[in-house]
Amino acid sequence: MSIIKVTEQDSLYNNLENLSTTELINSIHSEDKKICSAIQKVLPLISKLVDALVEKLSSGGRLFYLGAGTSGRLGVLDATECPPTFGTPNWKVTGVIAGGTNALFQSVEHAEDSTTQAWEDLCSRKINKKDFVIGIAASGTTPYVVEGIKSCFHKDIITGSISCNHNTPLSKFSKFPIEVVVGPEFITGSTRMKAGTAQKMILNMITTSTMVKLGHIKGNKMIDMQTNNNKLKERAIRIISETLSISDNQALELFQKHGSVRSVVENQRLK
Repeated sequence: MSIIKVTEQDSLYNNLENLSTTELINSIHSEDKKICSAIQKVLPLISKLVDALVEKLSSGGRLFYLGAGTSGRLGVLDATECPPTFGTPNWKVTGVIAGGTNALFQSVEHAEDSTTQAWEDLCSRKINKKDFVIGIAASGTTPYVVEGIKSCFHKDIITGSISCNHNTPLSKFSKFPIEVVVGPEFITGSTRMKAGTAQKMILNMITTSTMVKLGHIKGNKMIDMQTNNNKLKERAIRIISETLSISDNQALELFQKHGSVRSVVENQRLK
């Protein structure tokens, strides 16, 4: 029996081409406002996933996001932002997308239909039982993602998932399934909109909460952030200045001496 896909239901709006710009914008905004209430319903599930993920990463494991299309790109985006924000090594959080790197820049729609490629992609990264894999698919039925998560499930690799329909095949094979049902899209079936926004918000929650619990944030500051350009160096100096209640010049001197926000903060507090 096929599942009822809320993500494919007809839009609540019609004759969009006849709406004024103001009407279009207001209507899209009205739909977007529904996202937060949908996410609120699944917050306990997100918390459970995060706690399990922290345990895995604390023991040397890695996080893999598995997705296709918009969902895959969101996973890659979230993974890519972890090293500069939290100072994690590049291998700690990885986004795996159907179609590979090319799919980040242009649509490779047929790639999501493969039932074997996801596991091959994970195996090429030496996936093992220490790792945690989160499948991302708005429909919850994308073969690339479902079969990849199913393979992990059968190999006793801990899995989670983010989808936007009820009782999906993806959830069936996820130990920590999150089904955030945001309703029909403004443009029928265009899950880059509400579904994509909901997925991005949940990914933000997952990695941010996890990295806080792993000790990459002190107070509310990014003490492990990378400082690869002038803007980031200025932010590092500001963090040091505010954290230690010293002048910017003193903060700069300490930063130049120790080379990172964490080193400065830890060295000064040991004195």
